[in-house]
Amino acid sequence: GVGKQPAHGAGGDAETRSAGAAPGLLLLPPPASCPAAPGWVERPAGGGGYWDSNWDRREPLALINRKKKNEETGEEELASRLDHCKAKATRHIFLIRHSQYNVDGRIDKDRILTQLGREQAELTGRRLASLGLKFDTIIHSSMTRATETTDIISKHLPGVKKISTDLLREGAPIEPVPPVSHWKPEAVQYYEDGARIEAAFRNYIHRADAKQEEDSYEIFVCHANVIRYIVCRALQFPPEGWLRMSLNNGSITHLVIRPSGRVALRTLGDTGFMPPDKITRT
Repeated sequence: GVGKQPAHGAGGDAETRSAGAAPGLLLLPPPASCPAAPGWVERPAGGGGYWDSNWDRREPLALINRKKKNEETGEEELASRLDHCKAKATRHIFLIRHSQYNVDGRIDKDRILTQLGREQAELTGRRLASLGLKFDTIIHSSMTRATETTDIISKHLPGVKKISTDLLREGAPIEPVPPVSHWKPEAVQYYEDGARIEAAFRNYIHRADAKQEEDSYEIFVCHANVIRYIVCRALQFPPEGWLRMSLNNGSITHLVIRPSGRVALRTLGDTGFMPPDKITRT
């Protein structure tokens, strides 16, 4: 939940096979055995091979009124209007999980970074600075552990604007499949947190605006549940699978959103820049 989250993912190794299935063939359960998804999770009728090109509602053809076409210029005007709506730049999204913090804190302000957590944030900041990229902004969760992580990282990125938001606060995004026994939030928590975390995804994860001329590099410092849900949504994987992934403290996840709306995951939870004795997952 908001206070505590699982130390590690669970349930991602099991496969469902029938006795006669060929080795390596994963058989999915019939749809009836899967729980109903919340209303904001849109499911195409097609199947696993489907890609919704208008996933962020910024597909140029969906933005223009095709009926309002000038009869004299016809397709030329349509092409011109399409071009006006097309993204030109690529967005690079760096999702950073906060560093290790005091999990015994009773309220959020007591859940400050540990000494090791501060060292992790320094290492993450140095890593980001070493990439030599022109970062545009650091948007961070308003929770204490994310704010403190941001303050340390930002020392290595002077001049990069910091923005705090409640949308990226930790929570329970959607009931995980398969379920886990060690973490069972109340249904109302999924109802409240899920809508907020989905709103964060819609607000921040999309192709570049048509007015954006140059590629952008943006940092988001937040939480494991939020990052894992965002990755599933961005790649159009079933969002219920978010808990099958695990993220270390201070890790870097890099998403790329092309002008076409195609999305690629460059890295997931990278902490290869940290010495092994500095890596934690609390």
